[in-house]
Amino acid sequence: MMQKIQKFGGAMFTPVLLFAFAGTVIGVGTLFTTETIMGSLAAPDSFWYQCWNVVLQGGWTVFNQLPLLFVVGLPIGMAKKQNARCAMEALVLYLAFHYFLSTMLAQWGTFFGVDFAQEVGGTSGLTMIANIKTLDMGMIGALLISGIVIYLHNRYFDTELPEWLGTFSGSTFIFMIGFFVMIPVAVLAAFIWPKVQLGMAAFQGFIKNAGAFGVWVFVFLERILIPFGLHHILYSPFWYDNVVVQGGLYSYWANNLPEIAASTASLRSLVPEAGFSSTGFSKIFGVPGIALAFYVTAKPEKRKKILGLLIPITLTSIFCGVTEPIEFTFLFVAPWLFGVHALLAATLSTVMYLAGIVGIHAGGVIEMASLNWIPLMGNHWKEYLLMLVIGLVFTGIWFVVFKFLIEKFDVKTPGREDDEDIKFRSKAEYREKKNAKNGESKAEFIKLILEGLGGKDNIVDVTNCATRLRVNVKDETLCKDDTYFKSIGAHGCSVNGKSFQVIIGLKVPQVREDFENLLNSENEALV
Repeated sequence: MMQKIQKFGGAMFTPVLLFAFAGTVIGVGTLFTTETIMGSLAAPDSFWYQCWNVVLQGGWTVFNQLPLLFVVGLPIGMAKKQNARCAMEALVLYLAFHYFLSTMLAQWGTFFGVDFAQEVGGTSGLTMIANIKTLDMGMIGALLISGIVIYLHNRYFDTELPEWLGTFSGSTFIFMIGFFVMIPVAVLAAFIWPKVQLGMAAFQGFIKNAGAFGVWVFVFLERILIPFGLHHILYSPFWYDNVVVQGGLYSYWANNLPEIAASTASLRSLVPEAGFSSTGFSKIFGVPGIALAFYVTAKPEKRKKILGLLIPITLTSIFCGVTEPIEFTFLFVAPWLFGVHALLAATLSTVMYLAGIVGIHAGGVIEMASLNWIPLMGNHWKEYLLMLVIGLVFTGIWFVVFKFLIEKFDVKTPGREDDEDIKFRSKAEYREKKNAKNGESKAEFIKLILEGLGGKDNIVDVTNCATRLRVNVKDETLCKDDTYFKSIGAHGCSVNGKSFQVIIGLKVPQVREDFENLLNSENEALV
């Protein structure tokens, strides 16, 4: 079950990879179309405004079509075969589901307790999906339908039909089955989802009233679940669905940027719910403190060597918001130290919230700048100056706490190992060691990963998230340990039963593709 949950969490991350660029476009577009910042140049009737508005509206593509993206994104990670065909099947059947649901509500809405005559949006519980007026089931509905289609695809795609029915095989067969499955699913949705919406509204009220304590619990859980690969499942409904605000925090914040930019009121008073997207403060303020503690506590003769490791992974965290490389440097040698990190991260986010600083602060500097600092600096620069002061104070706290604990308990963080081989090596270092061409080195790296996972016959399935290659194996005793994966150039390996997560870095999509190509190769000499 844990393997399936982890695989689901990794698959959900596929559409999220698009958010960084989309958020940047929206942030820059909002900046250049906000009259309070740009003055008369950004007047709605100006050519400047109209040109940038074209760019801005294009940037909304991702956030305005989130359900569709999750529908087609889930099969990429979870379909066992023919992922592209499964994505097409999921999209078609998702649209069929909403056509069924829309027609039922238009004809018998009062029977289901739905006033289908209302305008979409607001508290109506209705929305438009691909020009279909339907119930607003958000990401949950998209994942539900996509999950059903993935099940049908994995089970029936290879069904052999009589030759005279051959034209109905493959994707057509899945569409045929799914078409009739979607009818009762739509009936159940019409009965159940309006009641779910009432429950979600009540939960939304509870979360809002939890205030700072709610923020602390949310951020702590988001950090502490990272080793299990379950943090995506925790934050996704908050950020991309209707748990705290309509449409999710990312979409809601971006939609209201012009009003927020024009207001001089505190950010928390404007959008208090945005405290739940503050998981990124530890990425830009906490990680430098950890890295500095690693450097200071390292053996003097090893400091120069680990500096080459710490600089790139720290910058990756600060600018891109990807923390796994540095967090996994101490997670395996001292899991309790990771717990301390999660406690500090939750405390920092809570202090920021109490100071009135909220917003889309889930990623790194690039995301924060585009969705917060650049468009809002005009009227909120004092809050961001306070944010910097608080953050730097916590950088010092992280450094002092980690330095004390590392030295007190002799934690074998990078540079303190007794065994020279128990260390992190970057992929670049590995390639240099091999003194091979880039293509040859990459192929060798993939082969060594496969060897470390017990070979081709030991692999059950493969997915990935932002930085990790997630592999389920048949026999975990055939696999190598964390030290092996570090020695070949990976950042390490997290193991949970038969589930192995090889820490690769931001190039993991290409590594996964090459890994799957190697698995599918018929040339045994490559294995």
